[in-house]
Amino acid sequence: MTLAITLYFILVFVLMGKLLLYGIRPTKTLAWLLAIFTIPVGGILFYFALGRNRKKNKFYTLKKTEDISKYLDKVEEYHQNVGKENNVPLAIQNYIKLAKLITKSSNFLPTIGNELIPLKNGTATFDAIFTALETAEKFIHIQYYIFEEGDLADKFKSILIRKASEGVQIRLLYDALGSRTLSKKYINNLKANGIEVYGFLPMRLGRLLSSINYRNHRKIVIVDGLIGFTGGINVSDKYVSGDPVLGNWYDTHLQLKGAVVNSLQAVFAMDWSFATSTDNLLNTKYFIKHDSYGKSIAQVVSGGPDSDFSSILQLYFSIINSAKKYVYITNPYIIPGEALKQALQVAAMSGIDVRLLLSANSDSLLVKWTVRSSFEDLLESGVKIYLYPDGFLHSKVIVSDDELTSIGTANLDIRSFEVNYEVNVLVYDSDITTKLKQDFLKDCIKSKQLNFQQFIKRPKTERLKEGIAKVFSPVL
Repeated sequence: MTLAITLYFILVFVLMGKLLLYGIRPTKTLAWLLAIFTIPVGGILFYFALGRNRKKNKFYTLKKTEDISKYLDKVEEYHQNVGKENNVPLAIQNYIKLAKLITKSSNFLPTIGNELIPLKNGTATFDAIFTALETAEKFIHIQYYIFEEGDLADKFKSILIRKASEGVQIRLLYDALGSRTLSKKYINNLKANGIEVYGFLPMRLGRLLSSINYRNHRKIVIVDGLIGFTGGINVSDKYVSGDPVLGNWYDTHLQLKGAVVNSLQAVFAMDWSFATSTDNLLNTKYFIKHDSYGKSIAQVVSGGPDSDFSSILQLYFSIINSAKKYVYITNPYIIPGEALKQALQVAAMSGIDVRLLLSANSDSLLVKWTVRSSFEDLLESGVKIYLYPDGFLHSKVIVSDDELTSIGTANLDIRSFEVNYEVNVLVYDSDITTKLKQDFLKDCIKSKQLNFQQFIKRPKTERLKEGIAKVFSPVL
């Protein structure tokens, strides 16, 4: 017993040292120190599952071969020239600082000549994806957080097996936790037909605590390197036929053609390398020279626990801070943390039209009350909050000043900023932004706008729920 207690306290002090050396934020470090010292054994287990700083852990460093490094080295060349106006497309001249920031933090260049099509909701999205899959001649790369069996998964299987029989290389990457209901029968059926299938961070017993909290939340489809898709929509029938509890699920996806698809392919290739421990995708043959398909400028923004910087947080923070007229945010999980909350408040108090649109309903009671715990402060500063009454609004879209749009997988919470692997596309295009702004305003008309004076009169029981839920915000 004495030996066990001695070993326990040695472990406690070792963890304390790691927190002091590598802790990201003082408040979070203090919280974990209190948990470790006040909750015997349990505090340590929670820390191993939820608290470790993966930015300092080589286990989470994705491999990059020489070819990928050469591809990403173009970033330096871009950095040397981006400040010269004659080398900068007109659409991003007002956003040079933002373009430089994303290039530095996420290693992807703004690309010109893209055709981008926003896709509203599941039916339009999967119709477009299935149409694209049918055109595949060389390869198909698919990655989802949730890949759930049902009619959509059956349609995927049918097309993929047929395309594999035609000689198309097909790779499917799914998150092991998000797609935990995906059966071995389904997976083995794909593998038996020559399709490569891997789970991202499988939850094996020996590595459960170190991996369960770090999930791949990306949704990516790439066909022949010519066309790509990303956004908020997973493979689940609820995006088409609805949910028996929440009703219809509303979401936004993005179809991409042009050079930006190369950046999306790089994200997939590095995730594939990490999940499979192979380098077979990390070469330039999967990056093709694109013609000009359209006039949109787009820049991929990827982030994860292995990133040097919180690129998604920096993206959202910069869009809010650079807004001159308005910033409209649609997101189901708005748990902004102090930095983003301050940015939203400062923008609103400076006369910027700041609006948040999210569901009145939620797929998690804990998340619902955590989200609402920020409402009072935001409303008091002039931020307008709208609750969409129908079904569940799952889109992750920001539009600003009729010029800038972000569409992707990332929520406004600590999990998306620091814990999950995420990918967004930053779009410098006035036509797309204006169209999505109009859609946003139409949704606001359908929604209930919260009133600050009424909201502060809410029952104390609701305040208590918010207070309790807020404690968990750092791990949501």
